[in-house]
Amino acid sequence: MTDTTDMTETFADTLMGFTLPGRSARGRIVRMDSVLEQVLSAHDYPAPITHLLGEALVLGTLMGGLLKGDAAQLTMQAQTQGGIVKLLVVDYRDGAVRGYADFDPERLAKLGSNPALQTLFGEGYLAITFEAEGNKRYQGIVPLEGDSLAEACESYFSQSEQIPTLIRVASRAGAGGRMAAGLLIQHLADGEEGRERLHVRLDHPDWEHVAVMAGSISHDELLDRTLSLEAIAWRLFHEEDEVRVVPGAALSRGCRCSAAHYETIIARFPADEQEEMRGTDGLIAVDCAFCSRTFALSI
Repeated sequence: MTDTTDMTETFADTLMGFTLPGRSARGRIVRMDSVLEQVLSAHDYPAPITHLLGEALVLGTLMGGLLKGDAAQLTMQAQTQGGIVKLLVVDYRDGAVRGYADFDPERLAKLGSNPALQTLFGEGYLAITFEAEGNKRYQGIVPLEGDSLAEACESYFSQSEQIPTLIRVASRAGAGGRMAAGLLIQHLADGEEGRERLHVRLDHPDWEHVAVMAGSISHDELLDRTLSLEAIAWRLFHEEDEVRVVPGAALSRGCRCSAAHYETIIARFPADEQEEMRGTDGLIAVDCAFCSRTFALSI
C-alpha cells in the first residue's frame, strides 16, 4: 500500500477522509471524545438517549464531511408521531456539531436499558438535508427502519441517491467517559453522461470487495483510543495499491446561539406579538434546546 500523506496521526475529535483510487471509493472516519461529552452534557439525558444522540452526532459528522465549502451544512432530523423519541436533530458545518433530543421520560423509563430503534421511534421518518455551495439545498426522506440510525442512513443513500454506502458506528460509556466513533465508505460515480454510472451498479466487484473489507471493522477498533484513524484505514485497506488520507476538520461543539442572534429573529415579529412574548419583568426569554441556555432579551 502506498500512503500519499505524512505520518501525522489523528486519534479523536477530528474528521479524517480517505480515498481508494484503484477501487473508486471514498471514506470518512471519526472518533468523538471530548466534543461528544460537551454536546451531551447540555442535558441530563438517560443512557438510551445518550447512546442514540451519540450515534446521530457521529452520523451527522460523517455525512457532513462529504460536503465541500465553508458554508456547507448537513442537518439530520428524525421525527415521529406518538413515538417515545419525539424529535432528534443533529447538524454539522465545517467541523462544528450540535444535537438535541426531545423524548417522553416517563415512557422511556418503562423500557429496558437498550431499547430497539423501532421501540423508540415507532412509525417515524429520517430527513437528511444538504446545504452546499451556491445556496444549493436538497433533502431526502426515508422511513426509520432497520436496527439502527446507521442502517436508516444507508437506506437514504441507496434510495435517495443510489450510492452504495456502508456505515459502521460504535459508542461506549464508562469510567473513561463517553465516546462514539464511525466509518462511512461509498462507491464513487464513474462514467460520463449517457453511459451507465458505476454508482448504480450495486453488485460491482470493486464495491463488493471494499464493502467486505470495511465491514470487517470492529466496535473495539473504532473505539480504541490508542489506534489512530489513519491506522484504521491502513489496517482495512493495506492490500490496496494506494490509499490517500485527507486530513479533515477539527471538531467542536457547534451551538451558534447568542443574544444578538435571537434579537435579530425576535425583531422580525410585529410589535404586538413581541409584547405578548414578554414576561412580567419586561424581558423576552428564549431557550436554546441545543445548549440548554436561556437568553433574557430586552428588545
